[in-house]
Amino acid sequence: MTTWHREMSQWAGGRPRQLSPDDEDFVVQTATTRPTKFAQPFTRWSIRKLAAYLRRVHGRVIRIGREALRCLLTRRGVTFQRTRTWKESTDPDRDAKLDRIEHVLDRFPDRVFAFDEFGPLGIRPTGGSCWAEQGRPDRLPATYHRTHGVTYFHSCYSIGDDTLWGVNHRRKGTANTLAALKSIRAARPDGAPVYVIMDNLSAHKGAKIRQWARKNKVELCFTPTNASWANPIEAHFGPLRQFTLANSNHPNHPVQTRALHAYLRWRNANARHPDVLAAQRRERARIRSEKGLRWGGRPAPAA
Repeated sequence: MTTWHREMSQWAGGRPRQLSPDDEDFVVQTATTRPTKFAQPFTRWSIRKLAAYLRRVHGRVIRIGREALRCLLTRRGVTFQRTRTWKESTDPDRDAKLDRIEHVLDRFPDRVFAFDEFGPLGIRPTGGSCWAEQGRPDRLPATYHRTHGVTYFHSCYSIGDDTLWGVNHRRKGTANTLAALKSIRAARPDGAPVYVIMDNLSAHKGAKIRQWARKNKVELCFTPTNASWANPIEAHFGPLRQFTLANSNHPNHPVQTRALHAYLRWRNANARHPDVLAAQRRERARIRSEKGLRWGGRPAPAA
């Protein structure tokens, strides 16, 4: 072996590691901890602030450049992300309600329906996305005086048939909710029990609605407070928003309503269309990410 090859073999390993595995773990732990925990006067780390803090940690000085720090975090799967919010349900009957919803979905999928209001739906140009010539995006006007008011789409969804329908009303209320429930009952005219998943809004559980439900074999399965993600219909509001409101400029509510129902007719005839399924998956992922932790049922108690 020549002198040149001996010298090259001596340095073939590259520069020695400056950080031990324990140091790297400490860097990752620090980066994923809020700076306020370390008495720092800011709510998030920047690469520059984090590198400066690591150089002056008491009892453990870690010298690392900004680019090396960025590469280390990327290699360890730590990325800069938006903070998300979510609400934990405080309903004392949370577990019982979720168990009942899971039970009827598993045992009676052909007799389960979901109901909720989609809205408020205002009359205003709504941005979206579409194909356009490069550098010449499609533009929508801006409005500042909105005098048309709002409507709510009282939507009903059949789990077994994968069918979505509903009616637009100016406001929520017991009478409109009862009308929607009657349309659900009419979808199964054989007189056998049906189950309707809905949130516990006051307009959904009045005495008149409960009395009608008992007489007509309709069980109301209420979702827990702050747990609307448990309602299967929520995932279908994403496609409605994407395909009927985004990129639109409806002049009034009748036009908006006709566009909404035209989409529903197409959607029910093409329920397994890849675009519909993809939009539902995105909405379902958004709902569950807002919740923070997906509820997939609890394990059975030990015998």
